[in-house]
Amino acid sequence: MLQRCAVASLVLLAATAAQADTITLPRTAPYADESEIATNIRTECDLPAKLPLFIAEFAKEHRIETRFAEQVSRNDAGKVLVVEIDEAVSRGNAFIGHQKFSRAKGTLYQDGQEIGNFVAQRYSMGGAFAGYKGSCSVLGRTIKAIGKDVAEWMKAPTRDAQLGDR
Repeated sequence: MLQRCAVASLVLLAATAAQADTITLPRTAPYADESEIATNIRTECDLPAKLPLFIAEFAKEHRIETRFAEQVSRNDAGKVLVVEIDEAVSRGNAFIGHQKFSRAKGTLYQDGQEIGNFVAQRYSMGGAFAGYKGSCSVLGRTIKAIGKDVAEWMKAPTRDAQLGDR
């Protein structure tokens, strides 16, 4: 009986420790209230849904556990990443050349205390075969790169980090 209690306690302790290390991400990273992102980007590209998915994908490569919540707040228990997209610019096209830019800002909290914060930005001209890519596809490349940058930063978060293209 005592052995079963000890095993159950160890399992509970391990689960609690794993949950404490898990970073909660928002299911969507909203556009910042003060951003002036073009309506066509907002309605056609679905960048808010893509950014958290990319962060989680690359975090997994770094053995960082993540989970999603419909909304996150600095006051949530455990580790929480509050992130928003504050800029997305789409100039050019497949015929004259793409010129795309995205920027996101975020803060990592643990039990309401700030651990670190970042600004991440990326530019893209579309890469290989850019002439065959649409504007949202190229903007998606910038968001994917930002997701990778943020996941790398989450390994050792710092304050006022400048990620990506500077």
